[in-house]
Amino acid sequence: MISMDKGLTPTTTGVEGGFIPFEQTLTFDWKTPPLHLNQRMNNHAHDRIVAETRLAGKLMAHRIPALGKCRVTLTWYVVTKTVRDEENPVPTLKALCDGLVDAGVVVDDRPAYMTKLMPEIVWLDKKLGHVAHMTLRVERIE
Repeated sequence: MISMDKGLTPTTTGVEGGFIPFEQTLTFDWKTPPLHLNQRMNNHAHDRIVAETRLAGKLMAHRIPALGKCRVTLTWYVVTKTVRDEENPVPTLKALCDGLVDAGVVVDDRPAYMTKLMPEIVWLDKKLGHVAHMTLRVERIE
């Protein structure tokens, strides 16, 4: 369900005034968002998927240090040219952000601690061997 093959290395170039930049991209092998705005299901099923997605975010972020404040970007890489609404994966973004809080990356996902950018959808050419997946980029901000 999730991939943990990328190492966590803080970026230390350009250190100014004690601020140490940090950026990490978490990769999930989801072909479609586990949660999206067009889903229709009962509350029990929805709550289960929220919990699973939140846990995936926590497990992937367990080695990210406490950042104080961060910016997150969810990117959905697709291999078909079906038209998609960029706001549809927002519930997945929310659950993953809750997972970052659970992992101790920030104390809360309110705007004072976390800036959430609108999800992006990027097309990849399947003929070149690309597969659909999702990433969550986490960046320390001042």
